[in-house]
Amino acid sequence: MSQFNELVRNGLWANNPALVQLLGLCPLLAVTSSVVNALGLGLATLLVLMGSNMSVSLIRHHVTSNVRLPAFVMIIAAFVTCADLLMQAYTFELHQILGIFIPLIVTNCAILGRADAFASRNPILPSATDGLMMGLGFAGVLVVLGSLRELFGQGTLFADMDLLLGPVAAGWQITVFPNYEFLFLILPPGAFFATGLLIALKNVIDDRLERRRRLRQADQPRESRRVRVTGTIR
Repeated sequence: MSQFNELVRNGLWANNPALVQLLGLCPLLAVTSSVVNALGLGLATLLVLMGSNMSVSLIRHHVTSNVRLPAFVMIIAAFVTCADLLMQAYTFELHQILGIFIPLIVTNCAILGRADAFASRNPILPSATDGLMMGLGFAGVLVVLGSLRELFGQGTLFADMDLLLGPVAAGWQITVFPNYEFLFLILPPGAFFATGLLIALKNVIDDRLERRRRLRQADQPRESRRVRVTGTIR
């Protein structure tokens, strides 16, 4: 259980591919102008990451080091093709909006990095967990960034969600600021700015957690000395 807890912590926070490893920044900055775009790309990346990790783990004992990376790239490309075809079939309009960034998942260093660094060295269950958590961590950052840019750039939330979830989500749009538009956050410079804020916020939280941990460690010897002294008096 400690291994799985560590995988969850690394994927969602401590080793997040977007905020810590800074991988996959091209799609992260390009398509997060709205929640629906971010969620669509995040789910596609999650599917590819889990599938490639599981497949690489299954063949890890049957692939020589000479062809390891080409084999991994072929596996990733196969899953990206599946994700691309599924989006064309069921979410065609969203697929048209995301455009080239769906096929570019093949070149996402986060996916190849997890396949080579983790899945090729571990059994299928930990590899699937690693892929799931890393995918959720990346998708979570996409959605948070998309929410911030949509809210403060266009004044809405969950606009055009029917492009991904169908007619059931047609009425999900929330208009927070009517007749509002802030072009800076809609354009790529706003994506850089918002991403920097998220990274800074994570660093601040990590620093505070580290300070609390050090304070607890410093208090533990004092408590143990008090217990020893009290026991001696008794």
